[in-house]
Amino acid sequence: MSIVDRSLKLRGGRTGILLIHGLGGTPIEHRMVAIGLAHQGFTVHCPQLAGHCGTYEELRDTSWQDWYASVEAAHDELRKSCDTIIVGGLSMGAVMAMHLAAQRPDSVQGLALFAPTLKLDGWGVPWYSKFFALVTQKWFANLIKFSERDPYGIKDPRIRALVTAAIQSGDSSQVGQLANPGGVMLEMRWLINTVKREIPGIKQPTLILHPREDDRASLANAFYLQRHLAGSVEVRVLEDCYHVITLDRQRHVVIECTGAFAARIGGKSAGQAQAETYLRQPVPSAAVAETVEPAFAEGERARHH
Repeated sequence: MSIVDRSLKLRGGRTGILLIHGLGGTPIEHRMVAIGLAHQGFTVHCPQLAGHCGTYEELRDTSWQDWYASVEAAHDELRKSCDTIIVGGLSMGAVMAMHLAAQRPDSVQGLALFAPTLKLDGWGVPWYSKFFALVTQKWFANLIKFSERDPYGIKDPRIRALVTAAIQSGDSSQVGQLANPGGVMLEMRWLINTVKREIPGIKQPTLILHPREDDRASLANAFYLQRHLAGSVEVRVLEDCYHVITLDRQRHVVIECTGAFAARIGGKSAGQAQAETYLRQPVPSAAVAETVEPAFAEGERARHH
């Protein structure tokens, strides 16, 4: 099967924002936020990580180093057109962003971390998943599947319905896999262990946006980073969404906070004056549905024919 490339690139000013999707996810997770940031005049790249948007087996056969290579390539491309780069990500993507900041401190000027996940301890994580910590070999881990579960990280009913339909369509290029191989969950653990050793040396200013009701990763993840990152850390707790904050009810807050943070780091971009008007307008559920639905349309047609 040929992997569909869902990477998103939006051209703007000399301040760039690199957004990394989560494990088993797709760049579509960041589409609404990317469009909002591009409206503010930023250049935004949302790369597709290696092995994602393909088959279960294609994802299973990758490592966290493969995913990181995708991030490095996207960062290299963004550097060609941008003087200042803020790197962000959702969930595991936030962890990958910190690794890039640690490895390339001179070319990453800030971090925007969305529901960063160092530990899967949210209210929707099954109690028995903690026993996976006993698994240390990838061949054995791959005997286990981690299936996506309702509410799929989404509190808003309309967006959740779209995500549910896309996941059940069988097309992983829309919103990701219905189930993740245990092997990539083990790879994520190894990535987290690496990054936790790097965290005390990460000095870039950091914005953390984390939902209070996160079904995947509790607020303890954000507070751990607030205590241990070496640079200035701003934490904003979101009160009306679940894990996938880039699509859920407070996505407009994600756009507003990230844009303001990027403007402080990189200075006002050419489109910032227009953005100040844009930011005063909340983004309704219907608007995000109109943005997300085209990406799901093909899968929906496949389900009904």
